[in-house]
Amino acid sequence: MNWKRALKEYRNYLVLEKSLAKNSIEAYLRDQTKLRDFCINTLDVLDCTILTTEHIRMFIKDLNEQKASSKSQARILSSLSSFYNYLELEECITANPFSKIESPSIEKKLPETLGKEAIDAMINSVDLSANWGERNRTILETLYSCGLRVSELVNLQCSRLYLNDGFLVVLGKGSKERIVPLNKTLIKYLKNYMQLVRSHQTIADGHEDFVFLNNRGKQLSRVMIFNVVKKHATIAGITKKISPHTFRHSFATHLLEGGADLRAIQSLLGHESISTTEIYLHVDRQFVRDEIIAHHPRK
Repeated sequence: MNWKRALKEYRNYLVLEKSLAKNSIEAYLRDQTKLRDFCINTLDVLDCTILTTEHIRMFIKDLNEQKASSKSQARILSSLSSFYNYLELEECITANPFSKIESPSIEKKLPETLGKEAIDAMINSVDLSANWGERNRTILETLYSCGLRVSELVNLQCSRLYLNDGFLVVLGKGSKERIVPLNKTLIKYLKNYMQLVRSHQTIADGHEDFVFLNNRGKQLSRVMIFNVVKKHATIAGITKKISPHTFRHSFATHLLEGGADLRAIQSLLGHESISTTEIYLHVDRQFVRDEIIAHHPRK
């Protein structure tokens, strides 16, 4: 089977059977294209079903020569392995060339977090009398109180807000929905923003259901959220490099410190695997040490 046909059918599989988001599908196909180009241009292999483990090892060697990081290599190999799992499922191949390929070991980097005081300082730094003050404060509080990804925040819809019932519905990775409870503070901020700001905007066609809008009445971009976070980190005097995702990490860490169950945190964050959530067990070793000393039976 030639590469063009195989990748076309694989794309259909990702869309129709796996129901992956557009960005995820494009990322998967970019990785397949890397392997395809290498096989055609370097190995003169035009049929994707005849690849061997040795071909894959040559591809990995090429990635190393291009100085691809261990993290990038692991992601690419995982993506390619899924493609060949699909070919095996469709009985296009009898042996998966990735079955004997080990993924490179990756050193887990602990996520950057902020303390509760720093989070409060950023949120309190918003000037509510300024243009978009109500909106920006609500954005920061939503990032922290709900632990949302940037993509989830910019795609948050009015039709998925249930303020009177105290929850919202998030459309996460892979178009999977999850319910996130709202605290009283965020409910108040959302109501203020919706009533005092959003209800007075002229909203562009096709953007009527998005919660957070720019001055042209259109859905906010990811870059705009990064700018809001950067601006208020500077105002609050925070010097460490942070991003919107820092709020998500901080949310999970503070929940864990407060005694929340790891499975509950996994559900709130929308992690498919508990192993992804477990990294927060290692974020604040000093906190765990202090708690053990404070409550140890042999003081």
